[in-house]
Amino acid sequence: MNAIKKYIAELIGTFVLVLFACGTAAVVGCDVTGGYLLTALAFGLVIVAMAYSIGNISGCHINPAVSIAMWVSKKLSTKDFIGYVVAQFIGATLGAVVLNLLAPGTGLGANGLYNNNVVLSLIVEVILTFVFVISIMGVTSKDSNSAVAGIVIGLSLTLVHILGISFTGTSVNPARSFGPALLVGGEALANVWVFIVAPLVGGVLAAVVYNFLASNKKA
Repeated sequence: MNAIKKYIAELIGTFVLVLFACGTAAVVGCDVTGGYLLTALAFGLVIVAMAYSIGNISGCHINPAVSIAMWVSKKLSTKDFIGYVVAQFIGATLGAVVLNLLAPGTGLGANGLYNNNVVLSLIVEVILTFVFVISIMGVTSKDSNSAVAGIVIGLSLTLVHILGISFTGTSVNPARSFGPALLVGGEALANVWVFIVAPLVGGVLAAVVYNFLASNKKA
């Protein structure tokens, strides 16, 4: 039962992320005059809100890239990793469905290739995800950081969005990309694999690098 509650929490968190953060991108746009910053803040603020509401239940991953990093670090069992990722994709899809009902024809905050270049888009997303996930690895490594972890993680997500929106719209989250792409279809759906593969690679790299650095520090 506890496992089911964790999966439900992840589903709810990812639902909220897509509805409110992708929804902000869809409604206000991502122009540099205002919508850009509002969208970046929306993603960060959702993480803060969810971290302090479901964080004590599931850890508030709401992102397969975070879950795979925790799995690589042996902080998440294989069973829970699978359960988390399934829940995250379901939550993101439901969020996109509701967003499409509220704001049809807006693009739903779907990601896009940078200059129609797959390689550059992969590189951008790996780097952005690496920075985001390694910040999570660091701030959650000490129990004494628990009071501020949600704020730090939210600000980290805001940071990577501030840079990444102009390139790919910033994914760093396979579930967040999949939900809107599924509803939008077309090129967004055809290219969504980029925004699934790159964040997962970035998450694994962040876990490997952080664990390597942390083990050296302990030594």
